[in-house]
Amino acid sequence: MFRFASIAVVALTSCALSTTMQAQAGARRAAPSTRAITEMSLTFADTAAQRAAGKPAIVRIDYGQPHLRGRMLLTDSLVPMGKVWRLGANAATLFTTDVDLTLGGKAVAKGRYVAQLLPERSGWTLILQQETTGAAQVNVAAYDAAKDYARIPLTATTLSTAQESLAITLVPSTAPGAQKGELVIAWGTVHLKADWVVR
Repeated sequence: MFRFASIAVVALTSCALSTTMQAQAGARRAAPSTRAITEMSLTFADTAAQRAAGKPAIVRIDYGQPHLRGRMLLTDSLVPMGKVWRLGANAATLFTTDVDLTLGGKAVAKGRYVAQLLPERSGWTLILQQETTGAAQVNVAAYDAAKDYARIPLTATTLSTAQESLAITLVPSTAPGAQKGELVIAWGTVHLKADWVVR
């Protein structure tokens, strides 16, 4: 009798837990986009003393990461050709650098910028506008060309396999000399890049 009661209590408890878990699972939905950060740390590489003397400089890109979810990329509703696109989802994409850079042949002073993208059949352009509020997240504002800080030409190639999620990466070079590398933006079958070097 006691044994059966224990089993009944366990069965009732399991049933209640299963119903609660199903209700919780049904109440939650994954957001259609996520937030992503790519961050590169630049350290002094000459001697151990130099490395110990200074904290690393950071180059960071904070962006909303949309996903294709069956959609076509280059459409008026997603990434329209010939119009400035917010480069991401939700809040503005923020590009922050603790060092002066040359990016795609253009001088970019250390600071914080809102990054946007202009896709055109003749070529793709990364647009940086200075961001001075210092807010953790910045709302996307209507594009104003008068606020452009730099327009950086990007080299475009086509990927053989579509990439589901937008990815922005900073790829450092291991070559000797000045710290350098590539900024890479990829989504769908679009692959964009620009060289960067620390000035």
